[in-house]
Amino acid sequence: MFWTRYHPHVVATLSLGLPLIGSHLARMIIGVSDTVMIGWYGVEPLAALVIATSFLIILFFLGMGFGTGVMGLIATSIARGDETEVRRGTRMALWLSGFYALLVMPLMWYAEPILLALGQTAVTAELSQDYLRIAGWGLLPMLAGLTLNSYLAALERTQVVMWVTLAGLPLNVALNWVFIFGNLGAPELGVRGAAIASLSVQVTQLVMLVAYAGWLPMARKYSLFQRFWKPDWQAFGAIFTLGLPIGVTMLAEGGLFVASNVMMGWIGTQELAAHGIALQITSITFMAHLGLSNAATIRIGQAKGRGDSLWMRDAAVTVISMSLGFAVCAMALYLLLPQPLVRLYLDPLDPETPAIVAIGAHLLFFAALFQLTDALQVVALGLLRGVHDTRVPMWIAGFSYWVVGMPVAYGLAFVLDVGPAGLWLGLVVGLTLAAVLLMMRFWRGHARGDWTRPQVAV
Repeated sequence: MFWTRYHPHVVATLSLGLPLIGSHLARMIIGVSDTVMIGWYGVEPLAALVIATSFLIILFFLGMGFGTGVMGLIATSIARGDETEVRRGTRMALWLSGFYALLVMPLMWYAEPILLALGQTAVTAELSQDYLRIAGWGLLPMLAGLTLNSYLAALERTQVVMWVTLAGLPLNVALNWVFIFGNLGAPELGVRGAAIASLSVQVTQLVMLVAYAGWLPMARKYSLFQRFWKPDWQAFGAIFTLGLPIGVTMLAEGGLFVASNVMMGWIGTQELAAHGIALQITSITFMAHLGLSNAATIRIGQAKGRGDSLWMRDAAVTVISMSLGFAVCAMALYLLLPQPLVRLYLDPLDPETPAIVAIGAHLLFFAALFQLTDALQVVALGLLRGVHDTRVPMWIAGFSYWVVGMPVAYGLAFVLDVGPAGLWLGLVVGLTLAAVLLMMRFWRGHARGDWTRPQVAV
């Protein structure tokens, strides 16, 4: 009886979630390929790339709310059979993404004085600005592509999202090889070459998504690109209201980890290196929870469109259970093999390696605790986005991360002199509070209703 009830939800969630996990991992690997290849080119260009991409990612986080937020709205509209709302929401999310990208472009064009004011060296600031003046134009195709990813995912075409993202990896590596190092007769451009490669990949991926979205037979009824130039200010305002809190929430969470990097640097270089490795390891497993969170947004959005709270409850239980199951597997890996995992990132001949391995292995113990809380909070955000609830979750996340988590991290690490472990415990506290409050909001505020009537078909 139990398996009969939940089996369709498991299959549907995996069908949506696995390709989304794959696309998130592919996007992450593309970023790693940039770092590795610029690292081969030189130390100063690598430092500039790290700073420039951090600058760009912060702006991307703030702007991605429009493309992310529309996912649940589209899923709800499709479930209701409201073709007009699908078109209106997606189109205005594309408009907002474009407006935002153009609005923040001056920050990237004149990034050098900003970075100098933040304490970066003159060479790093200059090279970072060189990168951002080219790669910054990629923010528009990145955000527009995110919106089309949400549109296609809500149409349950997540496999296409994954393949388009994966196609960018070999293209990015090839273009980096040509433009960074000056191969095949091209000029040797260093970080500017990496920027050209990134921009080219992003534009190519957007063209592929636009072509597929226009061709897809099941999507033609939505006439997404018909009279695209015509504004719809009511939908524009609705998407802005829905999406901006998501962007702020993403910024708050991303800023939490940026701040943890800064504070770990206050403790010591070896501690910062171990911290970076531990975060890199956990970011890989986080992609699974993020993909399941996206699947949750779609599934809960569909339930909202049907007005079926039983279906919503079962879909939520399924995705939470799957995310927690994956978290337990990751926890076992971190607890059983901490030192081998850390050593993968280090030169065994480096005399500092044993100390970094010892610190990193200790931090992976806290990373194991981190798994459960991080999984629950990101899935809870996905569930709430499925019911178009974004403003209150923004305040919950901001309070949990910055009013509670960060002060606790600072107090444990520096006031009580616990050190790196105290910093990670603070992160665990902040994310745990967010997970509890966000889950309470979903289950007490949205997942109520008649849970005894028969389910509709999955």
